[in-house]
Amino acid sequence: MVYQPAAGARDLLPLDVAQKRWIEDRLQQVFHRWGYHRIITSTLERMDTLMAGEAIDRRGVIQLQNSEDEELGLRPELTASIARTAVTRMAGVSYPQRLYYNANVFRRTNESRHNRQQEFYQAGVELLGGGGLLGNAEVLLLVADCLEALSISHWHLILGEAGITRSLLSAFPPNLQATVRSAIANLDRIALDSLPLSDELKQRAKIILDLRGKPADVLQKVSNLGLDTEQQTAVNHLKSLVELLESKGDFPLILDLSLIQTIDYYTGIVFEVVSDTETQARVLGRGGRYDQLLGLYHPQGENIPGIGFALNIEDLYQLLLLNKYLPQTTPASNYLVVPETANANAAAFAYAQKLRSATELVRVEIDLGERDALSIREYVRDRQIAQIVWIKADGSPMIELTS
Repeated sequence: MVYQPAAGARDLLPLDVAQKRWIEDRLQQVFHRWGYHRIITSTLERMDTLMAGEAIDRRGVIQLQNSEDEELGLRPELTASIARTAVTRMAGVSYPQRLYYNANVFRRTNESRHNRQQEFYQAGVELLGGGGLLGNAEVLLLVADCLEALSISHWHLILGEAGITRSLLSAFPPNLQATVRSAIANLDRIALDSLPLSDELKQRAKIILDLRGKPADVLQKVSNLGLDTEQQTAVNHLKSLVELLESKGDFPLILDLSLIQTIDYYTGIVFEVVSDTETQARVLGRGGRYDQLLGLYHPQGENIPGIGFALNIEDLYQLLLLNKYLPQTTPASNYLVVPETANANAAAFAYAQKLRSATELVRVEIDLGERDALSIREYVRDRQIAQIVWIKADGSPMIELTS
């Protein structure tokens, strides 16, 4: 019998880990520079926590059951877990709270392929207690900074506004709003044509579906839809955000008011980060504003505004691998310390520890014996180890440079 990982799971070998860490370390540096602090939440959540906002499809959650017959699920995303933690474990903190994470998430897919991936890695942030224009701008500019840190230059951000889009859908009959929304989300013109709507409403649906392109053009189109005061205010806020982003220089922005996320807790801006270096666009990350989610977990129902995003480590990895930015080897050791006799063993460990205690990271291996000098030198060449330290029987070292 050949033992394999569970279906949908995979192992990361040392080079895979080195490449994953290369990405995560650069993102973490950006998060730190923006004043964000890491949070680690439980991999397991109660199903009632995950389903509180009716935002997550229960069928997509990998479910477990504990000895108390309590329904548990592996987290399919981090925002709900962080929202729960913020209002239950961080009561009394001052806002805004800037939090980030590097974590794995789990999602069951409906695809029939046996080994369809079910475990994913994400890095992202949640800005809690930061509402309005400046909070939105901070998170979007932080996304741009992350991509710059990874040397990703060919990308664009697709920006929508969930509140505006939902408001525009309110003109449709209540029993058809979900169907219209689904058709728009999937850019399905045929489905719109088949709905029992008046010609005027069908035309309105197609206009919403086409609210995508240069920000100035889209803002002009939506302003011509006969907006009420509240809708026009939301459009004005979106316009202010666009102007602020564009003032920062060449920000690659596409405005898309047909963008409707599958997660329903978004209340304001929603966005996708898309790579445009390949013939098929790759979604590198998603995010949005959720000003009512924390209130679902708060003991007194208090709403605390929030906005965040998650970057997909696997998709970043595939793009960076294509561009050959990732390390191609695992880090080499700096030294191999070799005791020449059994009497030199203690001195060899002592010398290796002295090397490891340097201020900078020094990688030191101990030779485990049973090899002659020729085999040791072949091993060092294969591993690209910079120096051999031969420890004599009297404990004295002799350093041999290998390059």
